[in-house]
Amino acid sequence: MSWSYSRAGVDQEKIRRLHSEIEELVTKTYRFRTGKFAEVIMGFGHYASLIDVGGGRALALHSDGCGTKALVAQMMNRFSTIGIDCVAMCVNDLICVGAKPTTLIDYLALEKPDETVTAEIMRGLVEAAEESEISIVGGETAIMPDVIRGAVPGRGFDLAAFCLGEVEMDRIVRGDRIKPGDVIVGLESSGIHSNGLSLARKVLLEEKGFELDEKPPGLCKTVGETLLEPTRIYVKPVIEAMESSEIHGVAHITGGAFTKLRRFERYARVGFHLDEMPRPSPVFELIQEAGKIPDDEMYRTFNMGVGMCIMTSEGSVGEVLSCMQHFNLKADVVGRVTDEPGVRVNTKGKTLRL
Repeated sequence: MSWSYSRAGVDQEKIRRLHSEIEELVTKTYRFRTGKFAEVIMGFGHYASLIDVGGGRALALHSDGCGTKALVAQMMNRFSTIGIDCVAMCVNDLICVGAKPTTLIDYLALEKPDETVTAEIMRGLVEAAEESEISIVGGETAIMPDVIRGAVPGRGFDLAAFCLGEVEMDRIVRGDRIKPGDVIVGLESSGIHSNGLSLARKVLLEEKGFELDEKPPGLCKTVGETLLEPTRIYVKPVIEAMESSEIHGVAHITGGAFTKLRRFERYARVGFHLDEMPRPSPVFELIQEAGKIPDDEMYRTFNMGVGMCIMTSEGSVGEVLSCMQHFNLKADVVGRVTDEPGVRVNTKGKTLRL
């Protein structure tokens, strides 16, 4: 029997319906700021929300966490990188709307007080803040033994953050400039990042029975180390590319994987054809084989080695690739924008429709 994200407990279709219901409710609140300071420019449904603060500038806001990757950290008894994941999930989304991340507030909920765990998590947050050039100005630490239950008794925690960024009005990247013929540049991921861990854990640790300290053929690290590899932070290379190149859209490949590209359909009548995708990273090949997971499910769940997509004009591709090379970040052309709606992926001699 093949595995899917839904079988692992994450039903993407139900999540989409839930998001639609949430959007219908929260958009009713936008009118409370109409004509006032902090009027909503772009709200629910994009990578970050934008509010007008005057002077031709906007603030971008986003909150996120590191999902069930926290369970892997608990099982590994390693907490020094999970803070990097939390920051990365926030700042990588902010840059998708053209904003420079500036400030972060974290929320750490613990099963019980643990100075060692807390200190390690904070070190990861600070390391990622340095990489992103943001300040951490506060947060909340909550002890909730009746709410937080982790993978290991006493080590349970959840970590999330709220992040702020700034962007000039005329530099906002919505995706409305994306057009057929644009080139899609894929930026290499550092691994599984912070999405799809529910499925990866079920398949590798339960179905296949791998031990966390086991190193299967094809992996250069143990299973635990591979799953815990921190999410890559794309802030510096992407912001520099935006300042030097013509960029029409940016997609952080997170929950929903490459179906994320469809959110641009509300801004432009386009589709996305990923016909030059690289061979998936070894961890994804291992997950797919262990769980007998269909190809289309893989590309709907995991980043498959591409953590971010940049939509740019044909004439700017060289500049974008050169910029990524300057930061020692592997990047390649992975596809084209088309006038056919939807997302298509060419793999193993067939075309998948996501």
